[in-house]
Amino acid sequence: MKAYIFPGQGAQFSGMGQDLYNTDEKAKVLFEQANNILGFRITDIMFSGTDEELKQTRVTQPAIFIHSVILALTTPGFRPSMVAGHSLGEFSALVANKTLSFEDGLKLVSQRAMAMQKACELAPSTMAAIIGLDDEVVEKICNEIDELVVPANYNCPGQLVISGTMEGINIACEKLKEAGARRALPLQVGGAFHSPLMEPARKELEEAINQTRFEEPVCPVYQNATATEAEDIDTIKKNLIDQLTAPVRWSQSVVNMVKDGAEEFIECGPGKVLQGLVKKISRESEVSSI
Repeated sequence: MKAYIFPGQGAQFSGMGQDLYNTDEKAKVLFEQANNILGFRITDIMFSGTDEELKQTRVTQPAIFIHSVILALTTPGFRPSMVAGHSLGEFSALVANKTLSFEDGLKLVSQRAMAMQKACELAPSTMAAIIGLDDEVVEKICNEIDELVVPANYNCPGQLVISGTMEGINIACEKLKEAGARRALPLQVGGAFHSPLMEPARKELEEAINQTRFEEPVCPVYQNATATEAEDIDTIKKNLIDQLTAPVRWSQSVVNMVKDGAEEFIECGPGKVLQGLVKKISRESEVSSI
């Protein structure tokens, strides 16, 4: 069984998607459709923009979504048995399994990006990658800190990203290094994604999702908030809304996909970060992947 997986924010690079635009007529039509939906030529930034331009909130998330989805939809013989996406990538996955149309998915991603930016501006906050500690140790130390700091991305065994207030992250990094973390690396991000500090964005996204048409999927999606498969539309919507304030359970999702029959993981989008995580998860969990 083929599992198609879709990356999240951070995978962007200048030039992403340009080969597709130049060589595939269907892809070119979809890129131009995206320009029209967004009201500006995001392709100009994707193909030749600077790193700083690509980091703009209104650009980053839509750009990764557009590249990922078009790459999937123009792949010969594209027929997923299951799909999953890391954070933002969950929206790409939902277009890939036909729950969302390309247009509606892009509109939601754009609204999500703007809502997250506004939430980030309400209070200084950040994230940090913790390398070399068991998840349980990181969870315990975060729980013992008075400031808001929570696990945000369960990327793979030994790699957990935490999210919270500036002070909370600083305290947590020191305590986690004392506990034996090989690295506690603050990340260059706009705020505390996948934490309670994203509650204002969650409310905005909930309203947008409830006004969007969702269709019956052609295959299951393994969602970040639960790490389990979903095909029921109401469940998919709820998990998609919860995702903004809940941790991304990527490790658990990959393990469950393999248990449910995934034999090959195919990454659609810029870069191959998720392929690397799948290999680490597979190795540590004693499951096999191709």
